[in-house]
Amino acid sequence: MRKASAPTDAVYPQQRFSSQLPGALLNAFNTNNRINQYLIDCVPLAAWHAKPPGGRGRSIAAMVSHMHNVRLMWLKVAAKGSDIPPQLDRTTVTPAQALRALEQSRYALCALLSQSLASDGRIKGFRPDVAGFLAYLIAHDAHHRGQIAMLARQLGHPLPQKAMFGMWEWGTR
Repeated sequence: MRKASAPTDAVYPQQRFSSQLPGALLNAFNTNNRINQYLIDCVPLAAWHAKPPGGRGRSIAAMVSHMHNVRLMWLKVAAKGSDIPPQLDRTTVTPAQALRALEQSRYALCALLSQSLASDGRIKGFRPDVAGFLAYLIAHDAHHRGQIAMLARQLGHPLPQKAMFGMWEWGTR
């Protein structure tokens, strides 16, 4: 049986750029938001408020509203007293309103993330830490992006292939 050797920078490269990590994490969240914006720009307007097949579930507009409103829920818990943007109404929201709202909630969350990254790395009401919170936010958005792409297809308005691949182009977004 081999003994485990002590970790080196080659095994754990994050140790080498730990001072750059806060900026990299914020950049990842900002890129995630630009991917959301890209998707919304690609959704055909005819699909935006269309009812899902079978009449059950959220419309695309409702899913995007939910994405923004969940961000606000976390801001109300973790950033009490800060300037929290208004919620979106899923029945009346337009793509332009959704884009503005997602940008506002992104900005407010970046302030919260920055503050946490500069201090103790905690987010009030969320465990384990700021990195987990960021992962949660990105995973939540990605989950709904997948649902939006699927629903657009089910509604007879599939996203162009360029848009489907474009959501994965994090290096250029």
